[in-house]
Amino acid sequence: MKMKKWAVFMIAFLLLLSGCSDKEQVKGPVKKEKPVTQTEPKQPEEQQVNPYFYPLTGVGSKVDTDTRAVAVMVNNHPKARPQSGLTKADIVYEILAEGDITRFLAIFQSEKPANIGPVRSARDYYIYLAKGLNALYIAHGYSPEAKEILNGNYIDNLNGMVYDGTLFKRSKTRRAPHNSYITYQNILKGAKQKKYSMEKGPAPFKFFTEEESKNITGADARTVKITYSKGGISNSMFKFDAATGKYKRFSGDAQTVDLDSKDPVLLDNIFIIEAKHQFIDSYGRRDIDLESGGKAYLLQKGKVNQVEWKNKSGELVPVKDGVEVPLVQGKTWVNVVPTKPGLEKIVTLTK
Repeated sequence: MKMKKWAVFMIAFLLLLSGCSDKEQVKGPVKKEKPVTQTEPKQPEEQQVNPYFYPLTGVGSKVDTDTRAVAVMVNNHPKARPQSGLTKADIVYEILAEGDITRFLAIFQSEKPANIGPVRSARDYYIYLAKGLNALYIAHGYSPEAKEILNGNYIDNLNGMVYDGTLFKRSKTRRAPHNSYITYQNILKGAKQKKYSMEKGPAPFKFFTEEESKNITGADARTVKITYSKGGISNSMFKFDAATGKYKRFSGDAQTVDLDSKDPVLLDNIFIIEAKHQFIDSYGRRDIDLESGGKAYLLQKGKVNQVEWKNKSGELVPVKDGVEVPLVQGKTWVNVVPTKPGLEKIVTLTK
């Protein structure tokens, strides 16, 4: 009897322990396994196409580029070299000013150099080029013909004859007339004083895409020499650098660099045009026909093509078979040479 009672007690005790164990398991924390999620591999970000481009270089930009160009008359007398600001010019027009000395019209739109000069006097044909680009025209002095045009308010302009010592500053390291300079800040200051608008850029030139530029054809021409006179005071040369795909410029044997930064002038297009020149006074000043068009050379990527030039609403553009030839994206240098003796005798091309 006692054995039965003991057996019943043991069974009840074991059942009690089992129940407590189950309750403890229920009350304990339940571990939940994290669901396995498959992450999608990250796709490379698409290259954003720049929504804007600079009208004189074709180079893309993330910000609006519709700002007014500035055209500055830059001295090219040997005593004015090296000049300041030319490395940042989108286009430079090099034309005979008087005698056998050329002068530059440097056009700034995509870049704004701190200092520009030496600034020199105006000529009528440079004024017409600046007007065709809707540019603010900067000069120090003028020929009689240019003075009449400027006084007639044909073009918005700032002239050192009015602002010498204020907007224009004289360098102490050079002698007049090779020492007049203007900062870009003072150009904007002068424009504000005169209430000139600095909005609305020039009409855009036509440009190759970067891929199209790789397939430019033509005769090999790694070096081009331009002989303006027997004296050689303004003779220039361009050498193609295959490593950069750009042209270096030289005045005689001296490379054209910036006076302040020592950076070289590097160019993507060399456009040499032939135009009729006619002497108009004893100083050797000229009237130059930049309207009628004519023969031209266009050098790009170490190649040269014989083309023609055309004045398209004030802009000088290369054409072939009546169709405008695109420029390589970047900077352009335009040389204007007389029809007598002409392109073939003035320009020497070397492979």
